[in-house]
Amino acid sequence: MLDTADYTPRLKSLYRETIRAALKEEFSYKNEMMIPKLEKIVLNMGVGKAVQDTKKVKSAQADLTLIAGQHAVVTRAKKSVASFRVREDMPLGTKVTLRGDRMYEFLDRLITIALPRVRDFRGVKTTSFDGRGNYAMGLKEHIVFPEIEYDKVDEVRGMDIIICTNASTDAEAKALLKAFNMPFTS
Repeated sequence: MLDTADYTPRLKSLYRETIRAALKEEFSYKNEMMIPKLEKIVLNMGVGKAVQDTKKVKSAQADLTLIAGQHAVVTRAKKSVASFRVREDMPLGTKVTLRGDRMYEFLDRLITIALPRVRDFRGVKTTSFDGRGNYAMGLKEHIVFPEIEYDKVDEVRGMDIIICTNASTDAEAKALLKAFNMPFTS
């Protein structure tokens, strides 16, 4: 679906046609290259119960692959920690990095479909910027994505979503995400 040459994601064309001009005017950039843009989105799912059962990591990897539309990689422990019963090189989670068209497609599905399906949703926090223009958020349930069939899920897991931009300040990154209709709390 995403491999066709004439297809452009909705948010990507919105960025090119309207958001770039609005940001250039708002922050009065002198150069086109100064306008902030999305660089990547990293999805991460930590599986704490993988210590007892390593099959749970495979299940989480399959779910994250469905959500992202791209193969997820298993993350492994770097060190042994006896108090957590973790040995070196033990699988503990899964992650995927999205760039290009898949990144815009995921952001579109996140904003328009997944976030409104979150229980008691009032918006995402504005305090989750890191000071360098990147935004991190967490979801308690991965089943809010339409790709996941609720009946086939063995366990509901949380996931982290990190949106990386090339904005130099948090205000610029917030303006960029707000232009993409990210539902921030007031």
